[in-house]
Amino acid sequence: MAGAANGSFRGGPSGGGSVNFYKRVPKDLTEATTLGAGMSICAVGVMAVLFLSETLAFARTKVATTIAPEADPEHQIRLNFNITFMDLKCEFVSLDVWDALGTNRQNVTKNIQKWQVDKEGQRKSFAGRHFEPRDLRHDEHDETLEEMIKDGAYAKPLVQRGIDNYMKEHEMVFIDFFAPWCKHCKRLAPTWEKFAQQAFNDGMPVGVATVDCTAERDLCSKYGITGYPTMQWFSKGEPAGPKYQADRTVDAIMGYAKQRVKTNERYKEWEADPARRERYKNFDVHGMRAQNPGCQVHGHLMVNRVPGNFHVEAKAKDHSIDPAMTNLSHVVNHLSFGVGADERDRKAKMLLSNAPKEHQKFTPLDEKVFTTTEFHQAYHHYVKVVPTVFDISNEPLTVYQLVGQSQVVFYDVVNVPEARFSYDLSPMTVTVTTEGRKWYDYITSLCAIVGGAFTTLGLIDAVLYKVFKPKKL
Repeated sequence: MAGAANGSFRGGPSGGGSVNFYKRVPKDLTEATTLGAGMSICAVGVMAVLFLSETLAFARTKVATTIAPEADPEHQIRLNFNITFMDLKCEFVSLDVWDALGTNRQNVTKNIQKWQVDKEGQRKSFAGRHFEPRDLRHDEHDETLEEMIKDGAYAKPLVQRGIDNYMKEHEMVFIDFFAPWCKHCKRLAPTWEKFAQQAFNDGMPVGVATVDCTAERDLCSKYGITGYPTMQWFSKGEPAGPKYQADRTVDAIMGYAKQRVKTNERYKEWEADPARRERYKNFDVHGMRAQNPGCQVHGHLMVNRVPGNFHVEAKAKDHSIDPAMTNLSHVVNHLSFGVGADERDRKAKMLLSNAPKEHQKFTPLDEKVFTTTEFHQAYHHYVKVVPTVFDISNEPLTVYQLVGQSQVVFYDVVNVPEARFSYDLSPMTVTVTTEGRKWYDYITSLCAIVGGAFTTLGLIDAVLYKVFKPKKL
């Protein structure tokens, strides 16, 4: 009995019974073969490659996304924009905001800047920040325009056929472009006639004229007239300097005209009376900047987290806009929601730059040009805003991805077109995280590689050994 016990502990044939999973073949019954050696080398190589691949996979993380409804505690969101209008002057740019909660803000100026731009889209001069147009002064007259011109008008009505001859007769011309239906034009008309009469009586070397843009549409289009009334100075048949935008009184217009005459070498000494010069020395010529056709509008708005829109249209406090002459072709330089890219810290910028490409749709409309080829039309844009949380660092970062669509909208003849940017915030939040493999998953995979490679190559070795084993005679 003792011997049997000793034999079982020494690993003899009877030790462990049927529950022994690791039974051994006596060494003298094994046989070393060249094929077995080759298969062993193959097994080591296969396991090494699989070990390396599994280790790299364990060290690598993958991106995972989840979608869930999530209410943001903030009631408003920041909207950043930078838009260049290629054929709309800053004086006519009006930005309005509307949303589903009833918000309706007209001509928003807070946190917004305007820059005049040339025909190439380059900034030329600053056109206003927090700018609210001032009220222009007007003269009140005892006589009506009809009473003033009953014996003839001093302001010469011009038409397409006669304007060239009139320009040749007068080196300097001051023209009021108007529309009969414009209420501002009707209010200016007696003042303009009084100014023309005074200029004639004083012998001012300036031709004062008017052009009815409803009758002479091609002529007004030639000079880029989009709002009424527009008062433009001409020198030698060409527009000179910016359009007049100061007070609409006889004294103010006379003062402006005298300032313009002084710039002409031929007539600069026309007004030699010191007393007259003293009368106009404090005249403030409003807007004496270089004339540029476009306007760049940029800044940010705080909007409610509900569907809404902001839109830009041609509008002015003291002008009536001609719908048929309004061109809202524009370039979207930038449009985004949330914190501006230039205000993020370095860590946030690096995190977003390394984010997956499919999750970097923050500014899909940037640097896109939207040009209309006909009047009475404008581009409308629709943007779906998707809150996205990047939870891949110690501090989660919330940004907003955009999906945008744009199309041309046609307007009735009597309606002024507007460039509209509609937005709608998604109630679902996309959360982006990184996932790595667990350590026990890694260990399990390594064990599976060892067992699988050993077993598979063992079976292959057995088959090959049976095939190539020498036959006994």
